Amino acid sequence: MCLLAPAFKFHFKEGRRTMILSVLSSPALVSGLMVVRAKNPVHSVLFPILVFCDTSGLLILLDLDFSAMIFPVVHIGAIVISFLFVVMMFNIQIAEIHEEVLRYLLVSGIIGLIFWWEMFFIFFDSGEPFEVPASPAPF
Repeated sequence: MCLLAPAFKFHFKEGRRTMILSVLSSPALVSGLMVVRAKNPVHSVLFPILVFCDTSGLLILLDLDFSAMIFPVVHIGAIVISFLFVVMMFNIQIAEIHEEVLRYLLVSGIIGLIFWWEMFFIFFDSGEPFEVPASPAPF
Protein backbone atom coordinates (compact mmCIF):
# COMPACT_ATOMS: atom_id res chain seq x y z
CA MET A 1 0.00 0.00 0.00
CA CYS A 2 2.81 2.38 0.87
CA LEU A 3 4.50 1.77 -2.49
CA LEU A 4 1.32 2.71 -4.36
CA ALA A 5 0.84 6.03 -2.56
CA PRO A 6 2.79 8.19 -5.06
CA ALA A 7 0.58 6.88 -7.88
CA PHE A 8 -2.50 8.54 -6.37
CA LYS A 9 -2.13 12.20 -7.27
CA PHE A 10 -4.93 14.56 -6.36
CA HIS A 11 -5.84 17.07 -9.04
CA PHE A 12 -8.29 19.68 -7.82
CA LYS A 13 -9.81 22.58 -9.66
CA GLU A 14 -8.69 25.98 -8.36
CA GLY A 15 -12.00 26.78 -6.62
CA ARG A 16 -12.14 23.38 -4.98
CA ARG A 17 -8.52 23.66 -3.87
CA THR A 18 -9.31 27.00 -2.21
CA MET A 19 -12.33 25.51 -0.45
CA ILE A 20 -10.31 22.53 0.84
CA LEU A 21 -7.55 24.91 1.93
CA SER A 22 -10.08 26.89 3.97
CA VAL A 23 -11.62 23.75 5.47
CA LEU A 24 -8.21 22.43 6.55
CA SER A 25 -6.54 25.65 7.63
CA SER A 26 -9.38 27.05 9.75
CA PRO A 27 -9.40 24.19 12.30
CA ALA A 28 -5.60 24.24 12.31
CA LEU A 29 -5.58 27.91 13.25
CA VAL A 30 -8.29 27.47 15.89
CA SER A 31 -6.48 24.46 17.35
CA GLY A 32 -3.23 26.39 17.37
CA LEU A 33 -4.92 29.13 19.38
CA MET A 34 -6.47 26.57 21.71
CA VAL A 35 -3.00 25.19 22.48
CA VAL A 36 -2.29 28.51 24.15
CA ARG A 37 -5.78 29.23 25.49
CA ALA A 38 -6.61 25.83 27.03
CA LYS A 39 -6.75 25.96 30.81
CA ASN A 40 -5.97 22.29 31.26
CA PRO A 41 -2.36 21.43 30.31
CA VAL A 42 -3.39 18.00 29.04
CA HIS A 43 -5.84 19.62 26.62
CA SER A 44 -3.18 22.03 25.42
CA VAL A 45 -0.97 19.05 24.58
CA LEU A 46 -3.79 17.26 22.75
CA PHE A 47 -4.71 20.17 20.46
CA PRO A 48 -1.49 19.90 18.38
CA ILE A 49 -2.70 16.48 17.21
CA LEU A 50 -5.47 18.22 15.27
CA VAL A 51 -3.00 20.82 14.02
CA PHE A 52 -0.66 18.12 12.71
CA CYS A 53 -3.49 16.20 11.01
CA ASP A 54 -4.75 19.37 9.30
CA THR A 55 -1.21 20.25 8.26
CA SER A 56 -0.87 16.79 6.76
CA GLY A 57 -3.96 17.49 4.68
CA LEU A 58 -2.45 20.77 3.53
CA LEU A 59 0.71 18.93 2.50
CA ILE A 60 -1.44 16.61 0.36
CA LEU A 61 -2.83 19.72 -1.37
CA LEU A 62 0.75 20.66 -2.23
CA ASP A 63 1.35 17.17 -3.70
CA LEU A 64 3.87 16.30 -0.97
CA ASP A 65 2.54 12.81 -0.35
CA PHE A 66 5.51 11.35 1.49
CA SER A 67 5.81 14.35 3.79
CA ALA A 68 2.07 14.20 4.44
CA MET A 69 2.40 10.58 5.60
CA ILE A 70 5.55 11.08 7.68
CA PHE A 71 4.59 14.40 9.32
CA PRO A 72 1.84 13.08 11.64
CA VAL A 73 3.74 9.89 12.43
CA VAL A 74 6.83 11.78 13.59
CA HIS A 75 5.09 14.64 15.35
CA ILE A 76 2.17 12.81 16.93
CA GLY A 77 4.05 9.61 17.58
CA ALA A 78 7.10 11.14 19.18
CA ILE A 79 6.78 14.75 20.17
CA VAL A 80 3.17 15.04 21.33
CA ILE A 81 3.21 11.75 23.21
CA SER A 82 6.42 12.80 24.99
CA PHE A 83 4.85 16.13 25.95
CA LEU A 84 1.75 14.33 27.18
CA PHE A 85 3.79 12.04 29.43
CA VAL A 86 5.75 14.99 30.84
CA VAL A 87 2.58 16.97 31.56
CA MET A 88 0.90 13.98 33.19
CA MET A 89 3.95 13.40 35.41
CA PHE A 90 3.61 16.93 36.78
CA ASN A 91 0.81 17.32 39.27
CA ILE A 92 -0.38 20.73 38.09
CA GLN A 93 -3.23 22.37 39.94
CA ILE A 94 -5.47 24.63 37.85
CA ALA A 95 -5.62 27.30 40.60
CA GLU A 96 -1.83 27.71 40.45
CA ILE A 97 -2.03 28.31 36.71
CA HIS A 98 -4.60 31.11 37.11
CA GLU A 99 -2.37 32.93 39.61
CA GLU A 100 0.58 32.76 37.20
CA VAL A 101 -1.51 34.10 34.30
CA LEU A 102 -2.69 37.12 36.28
CA ARG A 103 0.84 37.94 37.34
CA TYR A 104 2.09 38.26 33.75
CA LEU A 105 -1.05 39.83 32.24
CA LEU A 106 0.33 43.37 31.95
CA VAL A 107 3.64 42.30 30.38
CA SER A 108 1.95 39.99 27.89
CA GLY A 109 -0.54 42.72 26.98
CA ILE A 110 2.26 45.17 26.21
CA ILE A 111 4.11 42.59 24.12
CA GLY A 112 0.86 41.79 22.28
CA LEU A 113 0.25 45.47 21.48
CA ILE A 114 3.80 45.82 20.14
CA PHE A 115 3.24 42.73 17.99
CA TRP A 116 -0.03 44.07 16.54
CA TRP A 117 1.56 47.47 15.94
CA GLU A 118 4.33 45.82 13.90
CA MET A 119 1.81 43.69 12.00
CA PHE A 120 -0.19 46.82 11.15
CA PHE A 121 2.85 48.41 9.54
CA ILE A 122 3.76 45.23 7.68
CA PHE A 123 0.29 44.71 6.18
CA PHE A 124 -0.50 48.34 5.41
CA ASP A 125 2.89 49.33 4.02
CA SER A 126 2.78 51.29 0.76
CA GLY A 127 4.86 48.63 -0.96
CA GLU A 128 7.41 51.11 -2.26
CA PRO A 129 11.01 49.98 -1.84
CA PHE A 130 13.47 52.05 0.12
CA GLU A 131 15.52 54.48 -1.91
CA VAL A 132 19.17 53.51 -2.06
CA PRO A 133 21.63 56.34 -2.72
CA ALA A 134 23.45 56.12 -6.04
CA SER A 135 26.89 56.49 -4.51
CA PRO A 136 28.13 56.09 -0.97
CA ALA A 137 28.57 59.18 1.13
CA PRO A 138 32.16 60.49 1.38
CA PHE A 139 34.02 60.17 4.67
